[in-house]
Amino acid sequence: MRSFCSRWLAILAILLVGSSVQAAPVLHPLSIVSEEWVDYTNADGTGLAWDLLRKVFEPAGYKVGTRAEPYTRAFGLVQRGEADIWVGSYKDEADSLYPRWNFDVDHVYALGLASRPSPDVNLLGQYKLAWVRGYEYQRYLPNIKRYTEVQRRNGILSMLDLGRADYYIDSLSEIQALLHDSPRQSSYKVTHVAELPLYIGFTDSAKGHRLRTLFDQRMDELVPSGQLREIFAKWHQPYPFEAQTSGKAR
Repeated sequence: MRSFCSRWLAILAILLVGSSVQAAPVLHPLSIVSEEWVDYTNADGTGLAWDLLRKVFEPAGYKVGTRAEPYTRAFGLVQRGEADIWVGSYKDEADSLYPRWNFDVDHVYALGLASRPSPDVNLLGQYKLAWVRGYEYQRYLPNIKRYTEVQRRNGILSMLDLGRADYYIDSLSEIQALLHDSPRQSSYKVTHVAELPLYIGFTDSAKGHRLRTLFDQRMDELVPSGQLREIFAKWHQPYPFEAQTSGKAR
């Protein structure tokens, strides 16, 4: 009798396992690329933006795959249809599909020598500016005339020291990372210049159009409900949607 019961228990366990396997949802692969930003889009798949996009897409049946690439290459991959989404664009910065919703706000600052006066945002055109190639700040800041685009950030402090640029423009987090390892941090200062909404861009295809619609639909739900707050709190970043109380995009 004990042997008979044991066999039936074993069969029942197999059936239960089989039914759970069959019930597991099939997730569609989703390729998302971005420049690597510390604690935002880390190369290992951790970071605020990656967590947020998983919260948006994975409950809707997609499996988020992350990939770190230089900024302009990330956009190129999406433009050619070799990836689905790129992260960290300003509105209409490039030729891709943009959603109604931004997903964050970029806190943009000017880094300069402490011996120089803080720049007047409305007079930025008077200065020699520098920023990373592809960021296109001349489209979003007023009266820009002279600027240099650099391939890498590692020579920025030397540029400022030698007077090759008056100010370097970038997000606050990137400027803080630049200064972190400098033994002369007190020689520099930062000045706030803009708050720019950040977007994801979609490949211009039927799939891209579906994903863009889905993203806006999910954000229409997640922002009013406050479900994204815990992600920003986890990564010690300010919550960018305080003003959205009715589910309306910016």
